[in-house]
Amino acid sequence: MAPRRVLRGLYGLRVRLVVAFALVAAVAAVTTGALAFREARTGILQQSQDTVIEDFRDRVDTLVPNYRFPPDRSGLASFAADVARGARNDDWRVLAVYRDLSATSGPADAFAELSPAMRASVANRRATVFQRVSRSGRSWLVVGMPVTFAGGTATTNGASGLEVYLTVPQQREQGYIDALVSAVERATVPALGLAVLLALLAARGVLRPVRALRRATRSIAEGRLDTRLSVRGSDELADLSRTFNETAAALEGSVAELRRMEAGARRFAADVSHELRTPLAAMSAVTDVLDEDAAGLDEDTATAVRLISEETTKLAALVNDLMEISRFDAGAAALHMDHIDLAESLRRTLASRGWTGTVETELPEPGALRGRVDPRRLDVVVANLVANALRHGRPPVSLRLSEERTPDTGGRAVIEVSDSGGGIPDSVLPHVFDRFYKSDSARTRSEGSGLGLAIATENVRLHGGTVRAANRPGGGAVFTVVLPLRRDDTDHEHDHRRGHEHDHDDQHGHERDAAGRAKEESR
Repeated sequence: MAPRRVLRGLYGLRVRLVVAFALVAAVAAVTTGALAFREARTGILQQSQDTVIEDFRDRVDTLVPNYRFPPDRSGLASFAADVARGARNDDWRVLAVYRDLSATSGPADAFAELSPAMRASVANRRATVFQRVSRSGRSWLVVGMPVTFAGGTATTNGASGLEVYLTVPQQREQGYIDALVSAVERATVPALGLAVLLALLAARGVLRPVRALRRATRSIAEGRLDTRLSVRGSDELADLSRTFNETAAALEGSVAELRRMEAGARRFAADVSHELRTPLAAMSAVTDVLDEDAAGLDEDTATAVRLISEETTKLAALVNDLMEISRFDAGAAALHMDHIDLAESLRRTLASRGWTGTVETELPEPGALRGRVDPRRLDVVVANLVANALRHGRPPVSLRLSEERTPDTGGRAVIEVSDSGGGIPDSVLPHVFDRFYKSDSARTRSEGSGLGLAIATENVRLHGGTVRAANRPGGGAVFTVVLPLRRDDTDHEHDHRRGHEHDHDDQHGHERDAAGRAKEESR
């Protein structure tokens, strides 16, 4: 149960809302940061680049008229050194090239950042060219420009043949960019925190009506059909609450109508059964007399008399069963507890119905297992289970009584009734204790009313016990009844004392029922 709750918490609406808000905030923060970083980086580099190129061009334009043209190697070296010295910072490196001659502002400077492609571009395009280069983990700006005049006079073909190249490290700009990245990263964390806070607030507003709906649904499931939700607002959750209230009201009305109809049906069955008992008692008395005189009648008359007697007995049993069920439905069934020998009670049940030689028994010795039960209702339970096994199973039918002791429940009596037939189909097992249920729709009316197992179940529940049906691995069905043992005479009687005025008729009715069934079995 605990792992299920953990999984439900992990995949709950609150977690999903928080994760969704966090993802949206993260994507927004990262996207915004990336765009801002790109724009800021471009701006920083563009500004630095424009400043360097402008300073470089102004410096070259200022110095070129002061040198003799065409220059020699020493003139190129002096020119490159003068251009580098005029920079706003001391990190300029300059290369001056005139045809096959070249000189740098620093001694033995290989000027490795300058690529052949850039030199070709400067020579061919006759325009200022720049390029950013990364080398040895450092970023450099390389600028190249051709000189279009010399000695103060513009050349005739627009190019003097003099090319000047500049390399400037960009550590300062990279520092600015790194600081910008750190600022974006620091801003992302508060954005995520704010998103989670907003998600929690949104989840709280969404989950409040959802929790109310869950509580109301559980209340409906527990039978409180008058449960309603308070409706606030006009959004989708408010519409859901209104729909729930409408559904609950319709369900309450339907259930009330069904209960009214069910109560009427039960009252009708009880009234009809009660009204039938008086004429049935008279009919039973007459059939008893006819049974005694049947031997002196002709064959056809004797057969008719026996048929009437059998059907009257079955009708009396059905009426008694209906009366018993109606008492259970009305809550009028009561327990009359007695401290008895359970094994001896089971033996009397078999003997009173002539089943002693038919049913195999495995019972404790007299006096070995005693408990507080209602003897008459225990007799009804065992008789119905054994009769069901004899009717629908195959011999041998066995009756077993044992004691089961557990630390939690204490002593319990376990009664098992089993047969050696084909067992109970899996589709029938869930319904064997239902009223009027017959697994075979073609079964004849004389095979039973379909109330025996239902009555047995109600009597077991009245004792606080359980009854279940199953199939044995070796074949056949087994019905198991578990009853709590109450050995102490001072124990509280498990007595549903409602409707005591009905219990006297209940007892006498089942005495006649038992007698009628014994009479039927004897035939």
